[in-house]
Amino acid sequence: MTRLFEGTPFDIPPRCERCDELESECRCSPEDIAAEEAQRQREADRLPPEKQTAKIRTEKRKGGRIVTVIAGLTARANDLPALLTKLKNTTGAGGTIRKDPDLIEIQGDHRERIEAELKNIGFRTKS
Repeated sequence: MTRLFEGTPFDIPPRCERCDELESECRCSPEDIAAEEAQRQREADRLPPEKQTAKIRTEKRKGGRIVTVIAGLTARANDLPALLTKLKNTTGAGGTIRKDPDLIEIQGDHRERIEAELKNIGFRTKS
């Protein structure tokens, strides 16, 4: 197939979107292109914090331990590992992410600190 303006002064050869080389000289691998497209899709799936509500509660576990649980934030719409790191640094406690229902768990009763930090980020909160 020929290009529409081939051979005219308006002929602009196609270039790769990633490396800006001519398509005939492009060295981008299909794996790199697929990985970049997947990253773009993940970014498109993200919701701004203002449109999400985090539900904060505490649970008592065996041995009398208390855990603060943050629910309502999905992994598809958020970067949960980065959010967990930020909350752990804020509270000075350990924590983890439960994948099945997308829960963030922080050790100890830190409802007030977590609620303040989530509101600072822009999330709506519900206790």
